[in-house]
Amino acid sequence: MHSLLIVQRLVSAINRLMVMIGSLGLVAASLILSYSVISRALFKANTDWQDEAAVFCLVGVTFLCASFVQERRNHIGISALSGMLPAALEKLRVFLVDAIPFVFCTFFAWKSWTLWHEAWFEGHTTSSSWGPPLSIPYGLMATGMTLLSIQLLLQTLEHVLARTQAA
Repeated sequence: MHSLLIVQRLVSAINRLMVMIGSLGLVAASLILSYSVISRALFKANTDWQDEAAVFCLVGVTFLCASFVQERRNHIGISALSGMLPAALEKLRVFLVDAIPFVFCTFFAWKSWTLWHEAWFEGHTTSSSWGPPLSIPYGLMATGMTLLSIQLLLQTLEHVLARTQAA
């Protein structure tokens, strides 16, 4: 249990770092999109890179911050069942709410890493005239889903260890 607590603290610190990076990404996306609107309106400037840059930032924000949200359980949830279920079924429900997404997110992370690998080594880019490498959003997606998978695994292990200690 002690080593699990150390890992949880490490993951929590990484989650906080990802939120700081995500905050910068959100500010960057806002500035990029604001610049795009102003330059089109005032100068009739062609803005072919801004939309992709903003989307890349928002992909990073979304995926890198997902583990932080899961850690605090601040995601949207429907709690109508939790108050109606007997304690044993509620514990099972909470366990399944962590275990099933863990399986899905682990698969998603694995597929994201394969996409990143392919994009990185084969030099895939977007089809725009700017053509940034697709390894950027795929890497952000893979990193975020990996962190989310680790967070879900830790929460699933908490359920298992709590049940083991109770028995």
